[in-house]
Amino acid sequence: MTMLIWIVMILLFLYTIGFSISLWREKNKAGSIAVFVLAGATVASAFFGVLK
Repeated sequence: MTMLIWIVMILLFLYTIGFSISLWREKNKAGSIAVFVLAGATVASAFFGVLK
């Protein structure tokens, strides 16, 4: 079950980073940084909350 959670988190992180890159290319730098921080917070919260 832990492996499934990690796979889902990695896929979610990669999708969100892809969206952040597309925002950066559209010259929306602040939105891109905010989405990147959100992606990092999602992974960190899953790591400390679910997978401890």
